[in-house]
Amino acid sequence: MADDSIIADLARITEPDPGKLAELHDRLAGAAQRDGLLDIAYRIIESPVGPLLLAATEQGLVRVAYAREDHDTVLQHLADEVSPRILNAPARLDSAARELDEYFAGTRRSFDLQLDWRLAAGFRSTVLHHLPEIAYGQTASYATVAALAGSPKAVRAVGTACANNPLPVVIPCHRVVRSDGAMGGYLGGAEAKRLLLDLEAAA
Repeated sequence: MADDSIIADLARITEPDPGKLAELHDRLAGAAQRDGLLDIAYRIIESPVGPLLLAATEQGLVRVAYAREDHDTVLQHLADEVSPRILNAPARLDSAARELDEYFAGTRRSFDLQLDWRLAAGFRSTVLHHLPEIAYGQTASYATVAALAGSPKAVRAVGTACANNPLPVVIPCHRVVRSDGAMGGYLGGAEAKRLLLDLEAAA
């Protein structure tokens, strides 16, 4: 259980004090982590493709979400599907935030993060596990990815898997394009997909 001193300090607050509230939040997050009460930690980082929500369990990074997915909705989904014990606790996401910063700066070509795959299952999980095989700066068609995943005719299912990727950018569904060379859809939007592809092409 969280420290009684934290609860007492919260009870004494009569007027909002951003500094004091931030300090209490940090103490609460630390206590929750120490006592094993923090199942999901999250933070929001700024990026060239807009604010990204990062969420992690003790097993690893479980979610990366674009602002257009609505971060509040994503957090509610995590609470429903994984655990309601969720808190803005940035420290657990330090490595993920650093590697994403390096990626957007053009100094990182692959990610070295522990991942929690629980939000992907079945064929969708199979597809997503194959996406890192598409080299940085390269693209592959939906049909090629379907073949990699062992189901050459499952092109539409590959599109669905990419559209529901819980770990965009880190798991590079942006590198999957249509057979005619058109970009195809992207859960972060066409502008974000083009930015990521251009970033990698320029490196």
